[in-house]
Amino acid sequence: MIRKANISDVKHIHRILSIYSPDGILLGRSLSDLYDQIRDFYVSVEPENNAITGVCALHICWDEIAEIRSLAVLQQYKGQNIGTELVNACIDEAIQLGIKRLFVLTYAAEFFKKFGFDHVDKSVLPHKVWADCINCIKFPDCDEDAMIMEIGNNP
Repeated sequence: MIRKANISDVKHIHRILSIYSPDGILLGRSLSDLYDQIRDFYVSVEPENNAITGVCALHICWDEIAEIRSLAVLQQYKGQNIGTELVNACIDEAIQLGIKRLFVLTYAAEFFKKFGFDHVDKSVLPHKVWADCINCIKFPDCDEDAMIMEIGNNP
């Protein structure tokens, strides 16, 4: 089951993101950042025990552009379409909000191609570079793929 995250999920989200951040697979987020951005997050919840199995965020960056970020699924739940469901939830919300373009910075380019994302040069993402990337340990030598998806003319 996919749902919007709530305050009681923050520490669980932090724990899941912390699994992948030491290896540089994704940026770690502080608890403070997660509380500030909780409205961005979706969680996948196991129906039997309400355990959070995956997380993903839709972060609005600027007029008509948003980022899908912090996608992480616990290892034991990979291969169950949880990541796909989380990304679809973010795309659906972006459409509802009238977002025209979504982008990702990722090491999983093939995964995001399934949704219609295409490779772009990072230079087309100026707001992202100055907002988050400048604080990253990999800046300015980021080796992630930048990808954009045009959603089109939304309501």
